Amino acid sequence: MARLILAGFRVSACFCLTAIGLPILRAQPLQTEPDAADWPMYNRDLGGTRFSPLRQINASNVGTLKQAWSYNLGKANGNEAGSEFTPIVVKGVLYLAAFHYLTALEADTGKELWRYELKEGTPSKRGVAYWPGDSSSPARLIFTTGSKMMALNASTGKVDPGFGNEGAVEMTVPYNSAPVVYKNILIVGANTPETPAKGPAGDTRAYDARTGKKLWDFHSVPRTDEFGHETWAEDSAKNRSGVNNWGFSLTVDAERGIVYTVFGGPNTNFWGGDRKGDDLFANSVVAIDAETGKMKWYFQVVHHDLWDFDLPAPPTLMDVTVNGKKLPILAQTAKTGYLYVLDRVTGKPVFGIEEKPVTPSKAPGERSSPTQPIPLKPPPLSRMSYGPEELVTAEDTNAEHAKFCFDLQARSGGFYNDGPFTPYVYRAPGAKPYSSIIFPGAIGGTNWGGAAADAGLGYFFINSSDEASIGWIEKKPDGSPVLFDRNSVVGPMSRFQWSEGDPRVGNIPHAGEHAWPCQKPPWGRLVAVDAHTGDFAWQVPLGVTDELPRAKRSTGRLNLGGPIATAGGLVFIGATNDRRFRAFDSKTGRELWSAKLDASAHAVPATFAGRDGKQYVAIVAGGNGTLDDATPGAEALVVFALP
Repeated sequence: MARLILAGFRVSACFCLTAIGLPILRAQPLQTEPDAADWPMYNRDLGGTRFSPLRQINASNVGTLKQAWSYNLGKANGNEAGSEFTPIVVKGVLYLAAFHYLTALEADTGKELWRYELKEGTPSKRGVAYWPGDSSSPARLIFTTGSKMMALNASTGKVDPGFGNEGAVEMTVPYNSAPVVYKNILIVGANTPETPAKGPAGDTRAYDARTGKKLWDFHSVPRTDEFGHETWAEDSAKNRSGVNNWGFSLTVDAERGIVYTVFGGPNTNFWGGDRKGDDLFANSVVAIDAETGKMKWYFQVVHHDLWDFDLPAPPTLMDVTVNGKKLPILAQTAKTGYLYVLDRVTGKPVFGIEEKPVTPSKAPGERSSPTQPIPLKPPPLSRMSYGPEELVTAEDTNAEHAKFCFDLQARSGGFYNDGPFTPYVYRAPGAKPYSSIIFPGAIGGTNWGGAAADAGLGYFFINSSDEASIGWIEKKPDGSPVLFDRNSVVGPMSRFQWSEGDPRVGNIPHAGEHAWPCQKPPWGRLVAVDAHTGDFAWQVPLGVTDELPRAKRSTGRLNLGGPIATAGGLVFIGATNDRRFRAFDSKTGRELWSAKLDASAHAVPATFAGRDGKQYVAIVAGGNGTLDDATPGAEALVVFALP
């Protein structure tokens, strides 16, 4: 075990080689690249590149793309609405989840081949997995529903009784996304509640794809005799919830058999007086032996999280030449707004990361970390600070928007900001309002959309939002789930945006598409990072505000979802809350095509070749999140092709 020290600052990286003594699965040949025609898993490949070698659609003809077919997902309400699904395509068959069933469709026509209706519950609205089978078991479609993981015969859509107990495995703690399939292993994260502090564990787990038997469990919060337990003071690790891989996938270095799991912050989000210390493995990327669950190394990007700065997406892997040396690297996005580029074998930073002093919290009982790790390169992917001169004006947007934002700043008692990792100010009982403004806010930076990569160019493509959280820390009434928590003049869940709040919940729920941020644009961007140097290759605003005059429309928009890249020299992305699906030139960032959708597409798209030989690009337009106006009945998979 060793700690990595750079430039005199602490960097939380550990290289751990202790054995755990868990069963090893029968060895298989290393998995090869997916068939060029297919999109067989959430990120297309285990390395999470989302890169397709298809090039029929390219920079010269993408402007002629037309809708080929669509498939309506039905009407849903509440948490069931707002599909974020990425379909998978294997051998000309597209697999998709609607609100209460799964279906297999002809990839080039949308014709339904089979449908499996759930007797209770709903399938994950984020993704499914495909296991190709072996000599004794047929190919399976694996999906999650609540705390269960289920297997269907991929050819017939019928439950495969050979998996678990009559086709189902009880995971106890849910995972609301697609398992990752590596050899005969299914790897899942966990979805846990955000409160209270004590509750279900957020461990990453592995199961046998043939039988459903549990193989290993990586403890995201170390137990008493495990490395990292010492980072939780006064036994605060016991039964601690949160610290979970809630992101929509994980990534795997198939050559080395390493799975990379990432964790969110610990419960609860904004006050850590009951969990003093760095709180491992919260806010960390952890490299694990995929067959044993043994940790190889970790890197913590936030010590003692007080901002809800989760790692919401798995890293993206690439081999690239840096300073004349070929390196196996990973790029880890985070809500912090930084991109952490690490050697994926050792966990060491590629371009340098320094532990820099940050402003301490003054909340009662709090002991914030005196430093945080800040990458030297690449530059931040989003806004990291705020000053009064950055308040939006009528010249930027319109008078009504500007007045609301001016008044919100005044009602908040003015804003405090001291750059990256600004703490929430403490508001004593009865004191006048005074608020922190924190960039990036609780949705990032970057969120679960993660990154795509083009190894030929050596570029990572990442979308980010510029949104701020506002408010203070205050004492909560006796009997509350936490002693201290965040609040603001517009309620506890709060953004600096054009939206009035409900004191009980804040100004985020039901805010919709017209809740424009209150700082000057841009509000969202798409960035290409050159992995050879750590510099930006290009960056462009991502999204438009249709209500503004043409000269002001290129504001960028808040976004949730992610990009894909193709050998045709293209980056495809939905994500923005302006109901658009776009294609960009991967070399220059120039927008080449866009389509207006019935709902915003907060999902990762997919591209594939049908049995007819044509290339298609597909995205689920689900809308219905906090960034969107309601579009009941409009949720659909929309598929495009050349005419």
